[in-house]
Amino acid sequence: MSEVRVEESTHLDDTDAAAVLALAGRAAETDGVGAVSEAFRLALTSPRASVTHLLAYAGQSGPVGYAARDGAGSAELVVDPASRRHGVGRALLRALLDGGATGVWAHGDLPAARALAASEGLVPTRELHHMSRALSAADREDPPLPEGFSVRPFEPGRDEQAWLEVNGLAFASHPEQGSLTLEDLRDRMGQDWFDPAGFLLVEDTTVSDEDGTHPLAAFHWTKREPGTRPRPGPARDGDEGAGTSGEVYVVGVHPAYQGRGLAGPLTQLGTAHLARQGADTVELYVDGDNPRALATYRRQGFEDATLHVVHGRPPAP
Repeated sequence: MSEVRVEESTHLDDTDAAAVLALAGRAAETDGVGAVSEAFRLALTSPRASVTHLLAYAGQSGPVGYAARDGAGSAELVVDPASRRHGVGRALLRALLDGGATGVWAHGDLPAARALAASEGLVPTRELHHMSRALSAADREDPPLPEGFSVRPFEPGRDEQAWLEVNGLAFASHPEQGSLTLEDLRDRMGQDWFDPAGFLLVEDTTVSDEDGTHPLAAFHWTKREPGTRPRPGPARDGDEGAGTSGEVYVVGVHPAYQGRGLAGPLTQLGTAHLARQGADTVELYVDGDNPRALATYRRQGFEDATLHVVHGRPPAP
């Protein structure tokens, strides 16, 4: 293989973006896990994203590797399976670190990624648990909410600002979720998987303003990717859609309403919606430094499916 060169850019044209997506697809098929997360996939075509793209080349062909770094120092990288073990990953990792990356994701915690990180003196600094459980007919019923609360679907054009406010408060200490902007929200609303019927808002019906609007207390945003794993066999009675794997995309509670008995029913509202839509499995993501949430979900039948790890410089002694 020719010498690896890395080129940086803050914007990719359509050809480069398509090449990166194709490369990432080949890697995901080989590894069994995607190396590029949703935020960085969206940044491939979003001029608003404060992301630096790094393309690795070897010879005159297209890119053989890709990496990205956001303004907060979070980064990811992927190497085409046909070009591995030729220094592409190392070149990208060093370019990321030289450019200010403070944490590099290793989705799936694969042995090769661990070895590469360790060879550059990086250590695990964060873990994200991907968990899942099966859904059945018993999951289709909505749970009762505490008195004084009601649930309704998100209404585009009406609920964006209220949701952004509650999301920011609920995830004030979360490095990615709490910083979402209106543009970020609209990017996600423009994706093929977005369905406002699965974006559930819980309101405090004991309070209203002059036009009858109730304050947003909590939300459960569900997600079903088009073309996700279909359930084998014939459709089940009562299904409203084809069987797929659904996701607990984001669950948040306004700090003023925490401890009011919303957390349990809130999760069940989303899983009930997914079950009624025909999903046979539900997935979610939990930070490893949140043992209470991990324990709660394990009691609800969720099991670990995949581990995602961030590698960074070890703390100073």
